[in-house]
Amino acid sequence: MTDVLIDPAPTEKRATGRSGWFRAVWRWHFFASFLVAPVLILLAVTGLIYLFRFQLEPLMHGDLMRTDPPSQGALTQPYEVQYAAVQEAYPDASVLSMTEPKNAEETTRFSLVTADGASRDAYVDPYTGEVLGDLNPDTTLSGYAVRLHGDLMAGPWGDHVLELGACWAVVMALTGYYLFVRGWTARRRARRSGRGPAKLRSRHALVGAVSGVGLLTLLVTGLPWTGFWGEKVQSYATEHGSSLWSLDPGAVSDPTSKLDESLPHSHAVDIPWALQESDVPSSDTTQAGRSGSVANVDTAVEVADGEGLRHPFTIALPSTDDAGGVFSVIGYAFDAPSDEKTVHIDRYGGQVVATYGFDDYPTLAKVVSQGIGLHEGRSFGLWSFWGAALMCLAILFASVTGPLMWWKRRPKGAARLGAPRGRMPLKATPLLVVALVALGLFLPLFGLSLLVVLALDQLVLRRIPALAGWFDAA
Repeated sequence: MTDVLIDPAPTEKRATGRSGWFRAVWRWHFFASFLVAPVLILLAVTGLIYLFRFQLEPLMHGDLMRTDPPSQGALTQPYEVQYAAVQEAYPDASVLSMTEPKNAEETTRFSLVTADGASRDAYVDPYTGEVLGDLNPDTTLSGYAVRLHGDLMAGPWGDHVLELGACWAVVMALTGYYLFVRGWTARRRARRSGRGPAKLRSRHALVGAVSGVGLLTLLVTGLPWTGFWGEKVQSYATEHGSSLWSLDPGAVSDPTSKLDESLPHSHAVDIPWALQESDVPSSDTTQAGRSGSVANVDTAVEVADGEGLRHPFTIALPSTDDAGGVFSVIGYAFDAPSDEKTVHIDRYGGQVVATYGFDDYPTLAKVVSQGIGLHEGRSFGLWSFWGAALMCLAILFASVTGPLMWWKRRPKGAARLGAPRGRMPLKATPLLVVALVALGLFLPLFGLSLLVVLALDQLVLRRIPALAGWFDAA
């Protein structure tokens, strides 16, 4: 399978020529695509579901997420009244956050954790204050899509499988561009000849050339989330006074709902090195119990509105067990990561305790934040949204037409796979060796998997004639 990496014998002149190079790169592309196509199909489908979650979920859960205003300009119940209704309906649960409706037809969402640790989203009619019901955000269509997209719902091992697939997808995209450029003339001749598979190959190449840019962008912007590469880079960044993430010191501003992940990535227990000396936002407990000194959700909304945050807000609510907890109001920054900002408000006096926004992020976190917005199709409004959707569709097309082309040209009845034959002369091209080593160091899982594949090739495939024939070893 991998003898493309082994130098040919001196008599095999084809491998050093144009045809040999083309077939060797084609072989890389072939096997990388076979390994990567299932991963890309899964990521593209779940990515599309995630992109359209705000359209799909209200259709599927309209009884909870939608409401009919009683009249034009009808007044809504105070948020504190809605909050009290949720507390009454779920007396044993801890209410973590509240998200405002985006428009007059949407309900108010409260994220909570039940006594047994389960996550639930409760929905309240903002006009009547009635609790309409709840659902588990992890078991909605969007919830399943997010979990499959993140780690195949298999924990760290699933995360590693996706990261490995992403690494080899980089190889697939780069080799695809080589084939696109070097095979341009051959494809045009084949189209003119009217051969059946020529049109499919030409369309695959054209769509692949367009989607390759988006694919590489999505892969690079998705790497910070990975459990191996992302964790190692975050550890390195933290040790050197930076961070991949916009961590807000001490603020519990990480709502559990999976329906809207456009919020700043903030965690109460994970403070970046650069902010370890920052004071944790807390309320002035000396004001507790004083007459007229207790703020509420509506106070927090009013204060955050005065601070210039964009609606709709998400408000992380102070725990009833933490007297020093604050209201953490997170401004809407779905279409503009640079607008990300959180205001922490004293739960007693209602004054601003601290603010933390995009301007306070480490430089690396600013880059990652913009990359996340691009990855999720929300950085540039509808242009970004539809661009991401089209890229997902293009990746699906390329991932399906690639195996289909192989199926059409496979040797029927033969005891071999029908893979392109070719071996790259690495001894004659040291720059290629340097590039592979650099890519292996930058993407450690790719480097490790490449070593494993090379070992299998040398110790197994090349020593067993049946396997060598099946994998079309040159």
